[in-house]
Amino acid sequence: MKVALYGQFYHKNSGKYIRELLDELSNLDIEVRIEEEFLKIINQNKSVAKQYTQFKTFNQLDGSYDLFFSIGGDGTILRSVHYVKALDIPIVGINTGRLGFLATIQKEEIRAMILALKQKEYTVSKRDLLSVATYPNNHSLSSMNFALNEVAISRKNSTSMITVESWMDDKYLNAYWADGLIISTPTGSTGYSLSCGGPIITPETKAISITPIAPHNLNVRPLIIPDDKELKLRVSSRENQFLISLDSRLTTLNNDTEIHLKKADFQIGIVLLNENSFIKTLRQKLLWGEDKRNLKQ
Repeated sequence: MKVALYGQFYHKNSGKYIRELLDELSNLDIEVRIEEEFLKIINQNKSVAKQYTQFKTFNQLDGSYDLFFSIGGDGTILRSVHYVKALDIPIVGINTGRLGFLATIQKEEIRAMILALKQKEYTVSKRDLLSVATYPNNHSLSSMNFALNEVAISRKNSTSMITVESWMDDKYLNAYWADGLIISTPTGSTGYSLSCGGPIITPETKAISITPIAPHNLNVRPLIIPDDKELKLRVSSRENQFLISLDSRLTTLNNDTEIHLKKADFQIGIVLLNENSFIKTLRQKLLWGEDKRNLKQ
């Protein structure tokens, strides 16, 4: 068995959990490769003992990996997608950060997690992504033109609204006068979209949500469309440019750019232990069970 290890930075007390994870993997004689920059961080924090020096680094992955361990929070999983891409390597999200809708395995559960993985007591939740094409082509997006959470259009260098004209399958949809527009997958529905009043969508739902950011017209509401539809967007504003973000990646586009969005032709797998589920995560993270009226149940 061969696994990859990745993280962006250290959260509080991350070192001891990384050591625990490496110990458990070593006990099972699992081949481990650590992303180069993350290994540097581990070594700087003196978290890896000498017996771990045989673990090699990776810059790119291939189909020989069985699992991809993401150590951090949801942002780290979003970055992990850059490495996994269409290779169909399931991502194991260990949450050493804060909220964690994607990184659902808590750092205190590492030993139990390894046992569950060994005994195949887990499922792989397949998540859809959005792909982006721009006309004329923008080279900063050409190699990484997909998003697991959302694609967001927003204003740049201005306090004025922008106008985002939209078409669905070449049929005119709406002109959004707002600070921006969020096009979200079901996975991203609990992120930026949710904070702007968008709906929560269960991961298996075949849908895309369109959520305006601070719309000028209060009757413009979030919209859910089937995920087999293609969206076309054009932006106009007082500035000559606007911002587009694909998850954590941000770039600038000119106003004459036409954006095409559709479901990507590959999926990302997220490992869920058998006792975990999306609904359970919602209840825990959104504190649904904290209503005093539920205490009697």
